[in-house]
Amino acid sequence: MGARPPAGGGRAARGIVTRTRRLSARVDPARRAAYDVLRAVAERDAYANLALPRLLRERGLAGRDAALATELTYATLRGRGAYDAVLSACVDRPIDRVDASALDLLRLGAHQLLSTRVPAHAAVSATVDLARSVGGDGRAKFVNAVLRRVATHDLPGWLELVAPAYDADPEGHLAVVHSHPRWVVRAFRQALGGDLAETAAALAADNVPAAVSLVARPGRATAGELLELGARPGRWSPYAATLPAGDPADLPPIRQGRAGVQDEGSQLVTLALAEVPVDGPDARWLDLCAGPGGKAALLGGLAGPRGAALLAAELQPHRAALVSAAVGATAGVVVADGTVPAWRPGAFDRVLVDVPCSGLGALRRRPEARWRRSPLDLAGLGPLQRSLLGSALDAARPGGVVAYVTCSPHPAETRAVVEDVLAGRGGDAVLVDARPLLPGVPDLGPGPDVQLWPHRHCTDAMYLALLQKPPRASARGECGVPGS
Repeated sequence: MGARPPAGGGRAARGIVTRTRRLSARVDPARRAAYDVLRAVAERDAYANLALPRLLRERGLAGRDAALATELTYATLRGRGAYDAVLSACVDRPIDRVDASALDLLRLGAHQLLSTRVPAHAAVSATVDLARSVGGDGRAKFVNAVLRRVATHDLPGWLELVAPAYDADPEGHLAVVHSHPRWVVRAFRQALGGDLAETAAALAADNVPAAVSLVARPGRATAGELLELGARPGRWSPYAATLPAGDPADLPPIRQGRAGVQDEGSQLVTLALAEVPVDGPDARWLDLCAGPGGKAALLGGLAGPRGAALLAAELQPHRAALVSAAVGATAGVVVADGTVPAWRPGAFDRVLVDVPCSGLGALRRRPEARWRRSPLDLAGLGPLQRSLLGSALDAARPGGVVAYVTCSPHPAETRAVVEDVLAGRGGDAVLVDARPLLPGVPDLGPGPDVQLWPHRHCTDAMYLALLQKPPRASARGECGVPGS
């Protein structure tokens, strides 16, 4: 027989359960959801834009709770650099020695104290309740003590104390004030010609939530149809619309695959490839790195009415399935490695190569990427980017054109790649001025390539270079005499 439980044990256990239930009841579900997403990002490299909607659905959070959870999650991720600088001044140890889960609690509390209208006592109390529910009384006492120190200044006051002086260290100052890693600040400054004021504007724009940008896929939907459903007109693309609020999946054209969610900058670089003049036939188009399919769906819709056929290639089978769902009947889809082509050289008239990159151009939408990436990632991506651009040029016929695209403004992923590849090919491709192919879009720089920016264009920071293969030389000599 098993041992008899001690007298009163049942009452004690019931008391613990009751206390736990009371604690759970006090924890705000929106704050708990935000905390759980922060932990998923830190522990599993989850993407917040995927993890948060799934969690909201699972927990039945909607309306104000969903809006609060969303704001707390994304804003805490964006502000992490500034909040960590403040917290470093408020804890009694190096911040990298603070338990990771406690640090996420502190960041969540610091955001509410320094960047929202939540009263200080409510921000501290709610975060302490959350800390107690996930870490016990010891964790709650630590969070309470640190947040009370945070509450002694507002955000401008803290930044004046913890940010390096602008005159002595402008990049360090901007890194703390605008909550970006220093190496990203330096890269943006380089891409913007050293202009510190514009660098600050670009960093600030990364911290403004991006609107949901929609695309009406040609031949399947129109922008007017999206406007009738409550969307607003896009700025530059004739196929674009902006959703001011709500879930895009609630719109019938989105559910039916006739329209999609696609940044307007992504639309612009795709349209530019479709509009650049080519010498000779224009019947075979290739998307070399097509997943998840947004650009391929737009290209496919443009190709069909012009008598062209699009082939969309994607290395990963699960991403190729996403491409198939996006393009419908407008393109063929193949699982293939773009660096080891499954097609003969010179087979295509137009080629899009949207290379894997750091994603620094989409920090408005994926704020965790700024903390997840490092310069080492760029070093690892560089050879792949060069290989894919070389493969794209090999796939284009003489007179054909290649669009090199990346969602990053980092010079190591943009001009450096293009210049290196061109330098190694003996003049078999030349840059085409891309600016006239983005009609109406201002501030495109000196060309011939184009860098879009959130602070200039309200798009992701997409980069575009158009490279054209020279037409095949005539069999006749320069003066019309064979062999001259």
